[in-house]
Amino acid sequence: MKLLHVVGARPNFMKVAPVMAALARQPGVTQVLLHTGQHYDRNMSDIFFRELGIPLPDINLEVGSGSHAQQTAQIISRFEPVALEQQPDWVCVYGDVNSTVAAALVCAKLGVPVAHVEAGLRSFDRSMPEEINRVLTDQIADLLFTPSPDGDANLQREGVPAGRIRRVGNVMIDTLVRLLPQAEGRPVFDALGLAPDAPYCLVTLHRPSNVDQPDSLADILRALDDISRRVPVIFPVHPRTRAQLAALNIAPDGARLRLVEPLGYLDFLALQRRAAVVVTDSGGIQEETTYLGVPCLTLRENTERPITVEIGTNRLIGHDLARLRREVEAILDGGAKRGAIPPLWDGHAAERIAAVFASGSV
Repeated sequence: MKLLHVVGARPNFMKVAPVMAALARQPGVTQVLLHTGQHYDRNMSDIFFRELGIPLPDINLEVGSGSHAQQTAQIISRFEPVALEQQPDWVCVYGDVNSTVAAALVCAKLGVPVAHVEAGLRSFDRSMPEEINRVLTDQIADLLFTPSPDGDANLQREGVPAGRIRRVGNVMIDTLVRLLPQAEGRPVFDALGLAPDAPYCLVTLHRPSNVDQPDSLADILRALDDISRRVPVIFPVHPRTRAQLAALNIAPDGARLRLVEPLGYLDFLALQRRAAVVVTDSGGIQEETTYLGVPCLTLRENTERPITVEIGTNRLIGHDLARLRREVEAILDGGAKRGAIPPLWDGHAAERIAAVFASGSV
């Protein structure tokens, strides 16, 4: 059996790593890794591939940035001849980026079976490009690996036959479980001047509604500055966001609100593990904090990972920054939400995926 894995952005790397490792232990399986280059920074990508133990991509389409339509079209155009040349038995796509839906569309037209890892997630917000990618990919995929019961229910409500759905758990958690011991001893705390056991707030923001709108970004920075009067705030900043801050002429107190360069997976995981509270708009961070039992405040009106709110440590804050301040204060005063780890988020999701392919029932 030959499987072609398609990745396009950093969140995909954390998902493909355990799947490729589990499939490598299956006899008779050949794997090809294709990077579309949708998001590509050589320094950060190389760090992620090295830390996650992923082989360098066999193929890189080097698509680069562009509008959603341009990027999707470029991936479709460049991926089709690769799919024809490779002739895989299955193409595995991951998550909800433009590379995911583009590769799935090509395969649907060519009659190549598609497996979607992390299927069925829904925010029910069609203004999010990722939601469009999720819905379309799930409609044309042949095999849908879901992380949680809500994924199964969403797919069945949309008319996906039950025989195509396999609930396997969360592959992101597989990577976290495997690498958490390596993250524990990272020197990032000394580099940031964080005292042992001292509380701090960790921030990660990337969604356009938060960082591309000048007024929203300025309001968020003011709220984070207020929070930093109570505890240090560590904010790894994407270069695009840093440019926005420069344009706004915002220069926060670097001793309290620390804007740092983007971090590798292990350093960021180490910071997550010990944070008193995490403020984010990332779906993956909502999942990781739920597993780690770390309080998470999400600056979004909705989430495609509702299980992190229902039984995890996550709370949706929307854009109510007064509430953000209150929630952080409450957490620091001992009022953190108690959560639990969802079923099958146990570090073995990729093994269950590999077992499905090995069973010969697909």
